[in-house]
Amino acid sequence: MRTTLFAKQQIQLKTPEQIQMMRRAGLLVADTLAKVRAAVAPGVSTAELDELAEENIRANGGIPNFKGYYGYPATICASVNDQVVHAIPSRKKVLAEGDIISIDAGAIIAGWHGDSAITVPVGAVDPALLRMIEVAEDAMWAGIAAAGTGKKLTDISAAVERTVRAGGSYGIVEGYGGHGIGTEMHQDPHILNYGKPGRGPKLVTGMALAIEPMITMGSADVVEQDDQWTVVTVDGSRAAHVEHSVALCDDGLWVLTAVDGGRARLGSLASARADSDG
Repeated sequence: MRTTLFAKQQIQLKTPEQIQMMRRAGLLVADTLAKVRAAVAPGVSTAELDELAEENIRANGGIPNFKGYYGYPATICASVNDQVVHAIPSRKKVLAEGDIISIDAGAIIAGWHGDSAITVPVGAVDPALLRMIEVAEDAMWAGIAAAGTGKKLTDISAAVERTVRAGGSYGIVEGYGGHGIGTEMHQDPHILNYGKPGRGPKLVTGMALAIEPMITMGSADVVEQDDQWTVVTVDGSRAAHVEHSVALCDDGLWVLTAVDGGRARLGSLASARADSDG
C-alpha cells in the first residue's frame, strides 16, 4: 500500500496484489446484491433483506463493512422511493407493488473493502421510474469509462452529469457522491456527480474508486431525517442510486464489483465511441 498526497488529499494507491484482494471483496458484494435483488418482492420487509445480506457475507468469509460504521446498525442501506440513501432496514418498512428500492452493500475480506449499490423495482413499476434507474446506471458506466489513467478526477463527475442531463429532466443530488475505497470504505477523493472536467487529482494506476450517481425524478434538494442517517428528497420525488467500485490497473479499468469485471458495458461503450468517431 502506498499513500500519495494529491491536491491536499491522501489518496491510497494499491499494488496489483492488493487490488486482487479487493476483487475478492467486490465479488462477495456482487453475489450478495444478486441474492438480495432476487428476494425483493411485495410483502418483504427491508429488515428481511438485511438479514439475508448479512448471512451471505458472513457465510462466505466476509465482514459487513456498514454494520457499526459510525454506529450504523445494519448490513445494508435499504432506501425506498423518496429515500435517496442510507435508510436503515426495518421490519416496519414492507415493500409494496410499484416501489423502487436502492440497496447499498459492502463487505471486507482480509482488511480490503468492496462497495456497490443497485436500485431495484418491486413488482410492476411505472415505466418512468424504470427509465430513471436506467439513466442512473448509464451515468455510472459513463463515469467509470471516464476514469482512464491520465485523466483528471472531475472528468468522472462531468461524464456522470452529461449522461444524466442527456437522459431527461432529473435532479442530481448535490454534495453526495462517490469516494476512494481500499483499507477503509470511504477514502479520498470525494467524487461529485456533477462539475466541469479537467480538474482535481490526476487519475493514475493503483487508484480504486467507488462511482456512485444519485438522481431524482424532481428537485435535487434533500434532507437528512431525525435518525441522522436516512436522506430523503424534499419534494417527495422518487430517487435512484447505483454504485460500482473500480480499480485503475496497468492494463485498464477493472470493475471490482461487477462479475465480469465490467467488460460487457465498457466494451459496448468503447464500440459506440468508435462508431461515432468513424
